[in-house]
Amino acid sequence: MEQHPRIVIALGGNALQSGDAEPTAQAQLEVVRQTCEQIAQISSQGYEMALVHGNGPQVGRILLASETAKDVTPAMPFDVCGAMSQGYIGYHIQQALRYALARRNRSVPVVSITTQMVVERDDPAFQSPSKPIGPFCTEEEARRLEREKGYTMREDAGRGWRRVVPSPLPRRIVEIDAVRRLWDDTIVVTCGGGGVPVVENPDGSLAGVAAVIDKDFAAELLAEQVKADVLLILTEVEKVAIRFGKPDQEDLDRLTLETAARYVDEGQFGAGSMLPKVQAAMKFVRANPDKRAVISSLDKALPALEGRTGTQITFA
Repeated sequence: MEQHPRIVIALGGNALQSGDAEPTAQAQLEVVRQTCEQIAQISSQGYEMALVHGNGPQVGRILLASETAKDVTPAMPFDVCGAMSQGYIGYHIQQALRYALARRNRSVPVVSITTQMVVERDDPAFQSPSKPIGPFCTEEEARRLEREKGYTMREDAGRGWRRVVPSPLPRRIVEIDAVRRLWDDTIVVTCGGGGVPVVENPDGSLAGVAAVIDKDFAAELLAEQVKADVLLILTEVEKVAIRFGKPDQEDLDRLTLETAARYVDEGQFGAGSMLPKVQAAMKFVRANPDKRAVISSLDKALPALEGRTGTQITFA
């Protein structure tokens, strides 16, 4: 029997919510159900996998709700809000994926792990917030939030204004041993939202910090740690493109490490969108020259994994 690769799948925001629907838990569950049909299809081909998801809109809303209700009940710290987002997104994925697998006569357990991610206390990201979280708003609303709440607000890829928070690089997955033990017979949802960011104290204890780790970099670290064969990053577009959105846009079938680095230097990829995905893919193939990363859309996940579409990123 053919041995299928071990894969780590990074799910983009479109895998969790639709821009056309109200940002409710029920609307998210409907989108997650559709997402899990795609994941179950991949699982049915025999692939072993772990799932990593983002949490930018969700953690922003949890934090906003907590701060809005501060006169009634104490506001939750940012790291606790991140853990809460892992819990409810993981719950939705567990529920929907279990059903999608059962419909295909696959009895594979699905579990989500509240995952802590060690970051460095002196990471430069803490001095330069860059990770968008929460809902979009107008520039007028953004200025008001800066005045009233002290938020750092930035325009996000022409889609509106959003709050930005520090995004330190992930250094160590605290629960990695549990993920490894579960791997052979379980689909694990881990490093949700990039993991709950924590710093390590001199006595070995951990303390949460106010930040959101990029889920693509977290997925890359996980892929290295579990010795995955493929890092599959799913987003809204079928292929990575240069000159994106321009009349001469060029979709890319393949990217070598050298070519990808050149395009990054040229500024071809948006800082809040495609850049971290390409950088995570580059990091993975740099560390594993005989393996590959794939960037594609959710609805093309299986053909992209099989090399029939998407952008295939290789060392050379």
